[in-house]
Amino acid sequence: MIWQKADFLELAQWGTQSLKAALLMWLVPGLLVGMGGSLLWSVYSQRTQVDEAYDRALAGALRAINYNISTASGGLSVEQPYLLLEFFELTVNGRVYFRVATEDGLVEIGNPGLPLPDGELEPDVPQFYDAMYLGEPIRVAAWARLANPPVSGNPQGRIIVQVAENLQQRALVERRMVANAILRDMLLVAISVVLLVAGVVRALRPLKHLRQRLDARAWDDLSPIDAASLPAEVRPLVQSLNLLVERYAHSAAAQRQFLDDASHQLRTPLALLRTQMGYALRERDPAEIRAALHAMQDGLGHAERLTQQMLALARARDAGAANSLRSQFAHVDVVVLAEEVVATLWPLARAKQIDLGLELNGFADGQERRLLSVEWLLREAISNLVDNAIRYTPRHGQVTLQVIGHATSISLVVIDSGGGMSDHDRERAGSRFRRGAAGKHQQGAGLGLAIVQAIAGMHGAELTLSNGHDAQGKLGLHCRFRLPRAAADLGITPK
Repeated sequence: MIWQKADFLELAQWGTQSLKAALLMWLVPGLLVGMGGSLLWSVYSQRTQVDEAYDRALAGALRAINYNISTASGGLSVEQPYLLLEFFELTVNGRVYFRVATEDGLVEIGNPGLPLPDGELEPDVPQFYDAMYLGEPIRVAAWARLANPPVSGNPQGRIIVQVAENLQQRALVERRMVANAILRDMLLVAISVVLLVAGVVRALRPLKHLRQRLDARAWDDLSPIDAASLPAEVRPLVQSLNLLVERYAHSAAAQRQFLDDASHQLRTPLALLRTQMGYALRERDPAEIRAALHAMQDGLGHAERLTQQMLALARARDAGAANSLRSQFAHVDVVVLAEEVVATLWPLARAKQIDLGLELNGFADGQERRLLSVEWLLREAISNLVDNAIRYTPRHGQVTLQVIGHATSISLVVIDSGGGMSDHDRERAGSRFRRGAAGKHQQGAGLGLAIVQAIAGMHGAELTLSNGHDAQGKLGLHCRFRLPRAAADLGITPK
């Protein structure tokens, strides 16, 4: 079977779909390759050990024969060690050959024609080599030494001693040892693969139990996942998942709170509208019908403003919980934004004959008027502060929006002549749907300062409320919204 590139890609894709399959796909082949290399090394090592053992026996026989050589009579004589050769034949379980001859080959004792090595024999150093003799493979050990005393007629000649054995028994022993090594290594590979698979399955079992626990959870169960029984490598993932679930739980709680608040706050104006509509349908007097329509108009305006403020608060909180809010920060010209807000709310102030003004301080020397913020959120905050001041200031009063530039911040201060707030009300200002004593006689939902507080938290800003006097000496509320200039204070990167 020929594997193509597409086959490997398909196998790799299959492995990445399962952690268990991926682990086994990498570990099992690696183990098999490692064991294959170990098996090859074992075969080589076993053969080397067998050769060394048999070569030592050849070397012993070679030395024994060499010990029995004599040239004292001027010729070459050997006292053949029959007992040694017989014992050696029993050891190798095969035929044994020997040859003792002069280097020129004129004198030769033993088995004639035993082949010599291809190279020159070093003196007094045994040399082992393979050869063929009588049509059979043999292993030969050869020794070359000077004849002492020399053989007659050849004073500088050397004596060559050779001992050989048939390789049949040696090959049989090698095959047995190699077979045992292969069987041992294959058994080890099989056991290792089984243990590896079992280990991977057992190691991944906590993940299976985690999945079962998550599947068994109720749809509204957002409690943290217990990671104590999970492997250390999985705990960071579970912790990140817990953090994600926690953020989702906060978002879901905010949505539920918004729905509860909307259903609670909108129920009353809608019920009033239904009552006023029924009254207008039953009434025959045009003046009474007109009065009912005016009341319905006021009720619709109240419901519209309440809806807009609740949506603004929900949007601000949702933006604060989203990571994408950081990408919305940009340099915004606060003075231009303040001018736009004042122009937008001018009709509302004019309807109550309120003097609405804008003052700039700290920008005469070219002080930077821009700072990092989310433009639509900052606009919402300024609009709510000025709108609250207009609504709580009596007719013919005064509302001033001051934009004050500082070295490290810009302050937006809204000053009105509405009589201020009590200490008790100022401490609880910013709570949703809470209105102070002055708000009991005004239409509103108590969401304006709550929206500003939420936006202040997103911008690292500070909102402070205090009682003070305006330029005409009238007591009123001073709302100071201080925003930092530096990006480091916000932990964001400007666009």
